[in-house]
Amino acid sequence: MRSVLGWGLVWVVRLCALVGWVATAVACTWLLGVAPTPEPWNGPLVWGAVAAGCAVVRALALWALRVPAAVASWGRRRRSGVSLSKERHADRRGRWPDWEDWADWEDGHELSFDGHEIWIKLRTAAVWLLVAFSSGALFVALLTGSEAGGKAETLRDAGAEVSVATVVEKPAAVRADVDDEDVVQGYSSRLVVSVAGGPERLIVKDAYTSEKPREGTEVDVLWARSVTRLGGYVHEDRDLPTIAAGRWKAFPDSELGGAMLFAFILLAVVFGGVLTPVFTLVADADDLQELAWSPWAQTIRAALAAAVFLGWRPLLLGEQPELAELLFAGGGFFLVFLVYVCTSIRSLG
Repeated sequence: MRSVLGWGLVWVVRLCALVGWVATAVACTWLLGVAPTPEPWNGPLVWGAVAAGCAVVRALALWALRVPAAVASWGRRRRSGVSLSKERHADRRGRWPDWEDWADWEDGHELSFDGHEIWIKLRTAAVWLLVAFSSGALFVALLTGSEAGGKAETLRDAGAEVSVATVVEKPAAVRADVDDEDVVQGYSSRLVVSVAGGPERLIVKDAYTSEKPREGTEVDVLWARSVTRLGGYVHEDRDLPTIAAGRWKAFPDSELGGAMLFAFILLAVVFGGVLTPVFTLVADADDLQELAWSPWAQTIRAALAAAVFLGWRPLLLGEQPELAELLFAGGGFFLVFLVYVCTSIRSLG
């Protein structure tokens, strides 16, 4: 008869898996800039903490399920006089260590719902789709993040708004922005503008326009009424209303945005479309179930979730990350794929 404690731990594992999946999906979706997120980015920070916490609690619960079984198994062997070392080296067919030894006490991987094979396959597919989506979102968010930067972020935090302004003086320090083929892409200059419904003279340093600015040219400017001394921000390749709202575009209307969209499609769609059927349809349902309830595999994955979250934490808080944090934040999209593939490869055997 299964103990109340055993059933409780089993449901802790299940609930943590469900909540963690949802939290990861929400956090990564938020990183793509779908909701206003002024710095610090508390939305993805909280959901990321929930996801990492669920992964850690799930791994601990899986280990807790093993403890009484290990003690019982050790006691039976002592009574029977069977060598522990001899049995430990028995053929395991490549399975996770000691799983079968504990099969007669609270076997979590055998506690399946009716129609368990279909359920296991669907659950595994959901995990791999999330892995692919998360990797793509982490990569894109790291490189694009907020379209604001430096002065634009300062103005945004001061309550910036976007207005139409007119250049009232001859632009100064005008310089062309050319590509590798010497084709002019735009112009940077120092502008003095008059804002409709605002100051008559507002200085805009390093204004970027697609056409060469002249006196009388109209531009959209990001500025804050409370700190007009900071001047304004003009950049015709950026979505100023999005910046003012504390949002960002993962795929801006620029060359970088096109590259990020391609990278996201490659990681989330192509990789997800390949790895999901491979690790879902090819693997046996029993092996997938055993993997899902393996404390070894889930501990490795929980450690990865915690490391990636801690690596992103300074970036989400607007702080300067340490080298180790930057490595896990920057390489998180690759580490997710690597760890999940390595911990799942045995299920294909």
